[in-house]
Amino acid sequence: MKNITDFCVSLGYWPSAGSFGFNTDILATNPINLSVVLGVLIFFGKGVLNDLLDNRKQRILSTIRNSEELRKGAIEQLERARARLRKVEIDADEYRMNGYSEIEREKVNLINATSDSLERLENYKNETLHFEQQRAINQVRQRVFQQALQGALGTLNSCLNSELHFRTISANIGTLGAMEKITD
Repeated sequence: MKNITDFCVSLGYWPSAGSFGFNTDILATNPINLSVVLGVLIFFGKGVLNDLLDNRKQRILSTIRNSEELRKGAIEQLERARARLRKVEIDADEYRMNGYSEIEREKVNLINATSDSLERLENYKNETLHFEQQRAINQVRQRVFQQALQGALGTLNSCLNSELHFRTISANIGTLGAMEKITD
């Protein structure tokens, strides 16, 4: 610092040159120029450099704070998303289990309904067969009875003469008359 002050004081005592020119004495001019430039840079640049560094430091700290806040927000969103995912997975498992249970219930109900329907059809078939058998038996009986009656009538008509016919009628009239006396 002393060198810079000395240099500034000595500038006041130097006579001004009448013209501008190049000084070819490297030893005399370079150390002076360098010391002046360094002195000015150190004196004035110190504050500017500190301000630049402070501004840079503040921007970096601000960026770090913002990044931390964004990271915290992202972590919160991630946790909320994970919680929603767990809830959705639980709901999906619940729906899946309910679906499987419902399918099993429907399967059992369908099997039971089919079994009941088959049993009813079997009963209906058996009733129909029994009815048809009874109908066939009745038709056969009627046919046999008709044939027997026709045969009996044929036999009676061929064997029955007038006298036998008269006696049969008289016997029947007597039976009816006896029955009439009993009822009176």
